[in-house]
Amino acid sequence: MRALSEKVWTSPQLSPEALAGLAAAGIGRVINNRPDDEEPGQPSAAEMEAAAQAAGLDYLWIPISGMPSPAQAEAVGAALEDGKPTVLFCRSGMRSSAAWAMAETAHGADADTVRAAAAAAGYDLSRLPL
Repeated sequence: MRALSEKVWTSPQLSPEALAGLAAAGIGRVINNRPDDEEPGQPSAAEMEAAAQAAGLDYLWIPISGMPSPAQAEAVGAALEDGKPTVLFCRSGMRSSAAWAMAETAHGADADTVRAAAAAAGYDLSRLPL
């Protein structure tokens, strides 16, 4: 996992088996930004939701293909408003970090600060319109 902020992390694809460990580490929610059937062998959103529920985690599925839309970013932002420790994931973590960044700047965060946080986590959002 890579920290984007004090309570938000991003990750490449998680396995259903990893979710219990996240819960034990204090994570309260998982947001899956991966569309189903993006690549062979990937766990489905339903499998991930069942594993999250079994681990006691809140779970949201906000599938993103390409750049996040404003509506997808807003859905991510709305979920994060309560401050619950959250891990967002997709294939590499890039779409998740982009959705987080768009949500942050839509709520008044400075674009350069958000880009710097993403860069520190290993994601180059320099071309993302914020």
